[in-house]
Amino acid sequence: MTTLTPPRLEKQSFTDPAEAWAHVAQIYHRNCDFIRSHLEGLTAGKVPEGRVRAFYPQVEVRSTSYSKHESTLPYGYLHTPGIYRTTVTAPDLFKGYLQEQFAVILRNHGGTIDVGESETPIPLHFALGPRDHVDGATLNAMDVPLRDLFDAPDLANTDDEIANGTYVPPRGGPYPLSAFTAPRVDYSLFRLAHYTGTDAEHFQNFVIFTNYQFYIDEFCRIAKGWMAEKHPHYQRFIEPGNVATDNMLTGGSVTGNPPPRAPQMPAYHLVGDRGRGITMVNIGVGPSNAKTITDHIAVLRPHAWIMLGHCAGLRNSQELGDYVLAHAYVREDHVLDADLPLSVPIPALAEIQVALEQAVEEVTHTAGVETKKIMRTGTVATFDNRNWELWDQTEITRQLSQSRAVALDMESATIAANGFRFRVPYGTLLCVSDKPLHGELKLPGMASDFYRTQVNRHLQVGLRAMEILRDQPAERLHSRKLRSFAETAFQ
Repeated sequence: MTTLTPPRLEKQSFTDPAEAWAHVAQIYHRNCDFIRSHLEGLTAGKVPEGRVRAFYPQVEVRSTSYSKHESTLPYGYLHTPGIYRTTVTAPDLFKGYLQEQFAVILRNHGGTIDVGESETPIPLHFALGPRDHVDGATLNAMDVPLRDLFDAPDLANTDDEIANGTYVPPRGGPYPLSAFTAPRVDYSLFRLAHYTGTDAEHFQNFVIFTNYQFYIDEFCRIAKGWMAEKHPHYQRFIEPGNVATDNMLTGGSVTGNPPPRAPQMPAYHLVGDRGRGITMVNIGVGPSNAKTITDHIAVLRPHAWIMLGHCAGLRNSQELGDYVLAHAYVREDHVLDADLPLSVPIPALAEIQVALEQAVEEVTHTAGVETKKIMRTGTVATFDNRNWELWDQTEITRQLSQSRAVALDMESATIAANGFRFRVPYGTLLCVSDKPLHGELKLPGMASDFYRTQVNRHLQVGLRAMEILRDQPAERLHSRKLRSFAETAFQ
């Protein structure tokens, strides 16, 4: 079958990050338009006279020296002389990110940013935007399988070998320039819209995960209050369905319609300048959801994510409502065992730990010993079995005691481990909601009082911690602890 492709654009070299990005965008938009135009023709009854194919843009840089470069940034380095490449998608969404990565590489290594077309086809599914409407009835009525005419997603291009550190490049390269290929990014961008009910463009660089809807309800109340009060930092508040409430500074209008059905893991976004706002996601219960959503948010390269949720307190000295700041994790969630072996330690990150502790002190108006009375720092055990209480208590108690665990939940270690895997700074601050090992369970009335009095304060701590992190320079936040031997240059 004949292959229909747009005229191939020659590779060009750039020393200006903005010009390099512009050429990436030109290639991407032209090639996606080429695919879409043939799909539109097909819906009008014009069958393409061959297989329609267009390719992702490709970015390439070269290093000719082993020389070291002085910088406090933990990214932007080409570890070995040779060629480095990556495919790129959604250049408008990643404009600021790409230009920053280009600028750091040029500053550290000189040379040029070379932009051209790759050999990786853009699948039909990813050439369409999340809101593009397809006349499915007309296409289904045609006796022409779409896969005979257009490229479909290829799972061989969407794995996490690079991020996992298991990819072995050819001797002498080309080496990967980014942890994620363009198809892998596209896959996650579409999954994000499906799971969260909001477009990827609304996600902010500071992300809070929770496992309870009442934290989200409180977040919505606070966010809408800030919009009405003309908060100086946040421009608008986005809810599922891309419903937007603008800051009263710009009129306070509300646009968009809620979805007919609630998404599986709804996301809410306090939008700040240059993405420096706060996103909050209700991931529900369990490590599978925690892994799924962090797998996808990771491609957006957030600056930090933390877990705010409830836990079982394991020490008799703890009280309901006390905080637990995780500094280590027992990983009994199992969902990441194939990607990140249990032999790999998940370190606490000082920048996140300090921000969370400072936020607790500010919100609770405590310090020193008084803070220690309401917050315990220690190991959090994450299990994949919600009914772990029904296990042999001798075995489970021994395991928890030997690990020095102070709390148990179902999501925190998963979120931390995926942060480690994807080089996203992570942290956990939990609130003790029961103490099953000591027979201290909430009665219905006690539960209502607990949630009413503790949720607001816990959420305020999380929001304040994110603001503390937001005000730190990038070189402090993106820890070198998360970098491997042969790290990709893109953060």
